[in-house]
Amino acid sequence: MTDQISDMLIRIKNAQAVKKESADIPHSKLKMEIAKILRTNGFIGNFSKKGKKNNKIINVVLLYNKEGRGRIHDLKRVSKLSRRIYRPLAMLRLIKRGAGLAVISTSQGLMTDKEARRKKIGGEVFFEIW
Repeated sequence: MTDQISDMLIRIKNAQAVKKESADIPHSKLKMEIAKILRTNGFIGNFSKKGKKNNKIINVVLLYNKEGRGRIHDLKRVSKLSRRIYRPLAMLRLIKRGAGLAVISTSQGLMTDKEARRKKIGGEVFFEIW
């Protein structure tokens, strides 16, 4: 497995599709930061780190609405290993008319597109989620 971020997103999306309560993801610092952003914006519930040394995992609690549909409707991986996509401030656009968000790696760390516009910086767009 070479693309760790895509693997994380697909694990969450597949677990939500079969209505699981949680999803287990191999641990990394970048994935923890992505999970924090997703939790802050209401796409996932709480998450926790489990295990020791080389067997660490992130357990992500999934959220559903009253009808039983998941909070994540869809997502799109923008920057891939084979093609990195960088966007300056002027090219950052609203995702689904403001209903979604993009996760961007900037010189000031990982943040959403809304935060990047507020701080007036651009960066590498990892993915879009709505």
